Amino acid sequence: MKCIIVDDEKMARVIIKTLAKENEDLTIVEEFSSAIEAMKFLNENKVDLIFLDIHMPGFNGLDFIKSLKNPPKIILTTSDAKFAIEAFEYDFIIDYLLKPVELSRFKKAVAKAQNKNIQVASSTTKAKDTSNDFYVNIDRRLIKIDLPSIYLVEAKGDYIHIKTEDKNYIVHSTLKKIEEKLPEELFLKIHRSFIINIKKIIDIEDNSVLIKKDVIPVSRSKRPELMKRLDLL
Repeated sequence: MKCIIVDDEKMARVIIKTLAKENEDLTIVEEFSSAIEAMKFLNENKVDLIFLDIHMPGFNGLDFIKSLKNPPKIILTTSDAKFAIEAFEYDFIIDYLLKPVELSRFKKAVAKAQNKNIQVASSTTKAKDTSNDFYVNIDRRLIKIDLPSIYLVEAKGDYIHIKTEDKNYIVHSTLKKIEEKLPEELFLKIHRSFIINIKKIIDIEDNSVLIKKDVIPVSRSKRPELMKRLDLL
């Protein structure tokens, strides 16, 4: 993947370049201390991934994001997670990294970007996500949820209810957006309002499944796919 780094801090750019050398699929083609200069470059060049510092003086990372006409995938870098919250609403934001960036966390974020490439290239197969980290925006805070702990996702109007083993979360989003972030090997949309963790199914009847104490309806059109998936468990 062709990448650029946009960060006003020289040392931060050096760290990203050093970490990127650990992945042979990443090629840093250019680096910028100014979002304006990066914008000029992107007007004439195409890249696959941007490492973007969200908190920069003047024309900051958020201004930069809003100005992109055909945005590539973006991994945010920031010294404070609260600066990433507003930007994280955009679908092309893959992940964010807290400074100083650690190699293990860097690898996870890049893996998400690489898997997103596969997902975009195929209309029938979702990429597997190697990370169990799932982030949601709740009350202007980024909350990390452990993916395997999620057993039910339910759409209620303009909000999504995410039920986990330990806690329930309410997110302002759409079921489609949430579905795109969930790994296919664990989750399946069985109804226009429900996504389930298929490994949490306790019982199944003709038109419903039992998960925990919740009885979830199964759409007639989704039942064949559900049965096929269960055979693979």
